[in-house]
Amino acid sequence: MKNKILLLYAITAMLLLSACNAYKNVPYFQDLDKNKQSSEDIKNFSPLTIQKSDILGITVSSLNPKAYSDSSARVSGYLVDQHGEIKLPLIGKIPAAGLTTGVLADQIQERLKTYLREPAVTVRMLNFKVSVMGDVLKPDVYKIVSERVTVTEALTMAGDLNITAKRKNILLIREVDGKREFIPIDITSAKLFTSPYYYLKNNDVLYVQPDKTKYASVDGGYRTVSLVLSALSIVAIVLSNSLR
Repeated sequence: MKNKILLLYAITAMLLLSACNAYKNVPYFQDLDKNKQSSEDIKNFSPLTIQKSDILGITVSSLNPKAYSDSSARVSGYLVDQHGEIKLPLIGKIPAAGLTTGVLADQIQERLKTYLREPAVTVRMLNFKVSVMGDVLKPDVYKIVSERVTVTEALTMAGDLNITAKRKNILLIREVDGKREFIPIDITSAKLFTSPYYYLKNNDVLYVQPDKTKYASVDGGYRTVSLVLSALSIVAIVLSNSLR
């Protein structure tokens, strides 16, 4: 009887291990030595540039703020029109498309010096967003408060990939100069960190494709768990009978 109980325990342990293996094969950055400290220069980041249809939040302060009080009422921001321009109080239209928010702030500040004493200008992009869809925990459109977001950050905001997701072929969809680009991304490789696509741009879409082979593996894992539970029940019954 004792040998039978030990055999049942062994079978149960093997079933549990096989069930766990279905959930372990989800590594990231496999070619990175995670046991060794290292560093590298960040060379693939470039500031966002303003595009047509962007919405900008512009804040102006000066030693005579009443002269520019109209700007405080513009809560919704300034729309970059199809000519790439925005229209501001006092100075009128000013080109914005193709500039960074910092450069545009400097140009607005320079023009306002004619009307204001020591003006200070800040420009923020109000409509910066990325979409994450497909085989993730929380697919959604995510508004980005800062002007810098990475592929890994976006996937983390979406609750990470499901176990059934393809990790070597995530699709980045990006619109550039009236054209739509489709770029495959592999997050199992540390080369992602130096990729020109690691930093996302406004309106980027990340599509995480499901892996059909993993669906079969996960389904098998669930069946294995059911077998494990059945085996545990048998062990409990055998132990109960042996103790009588």
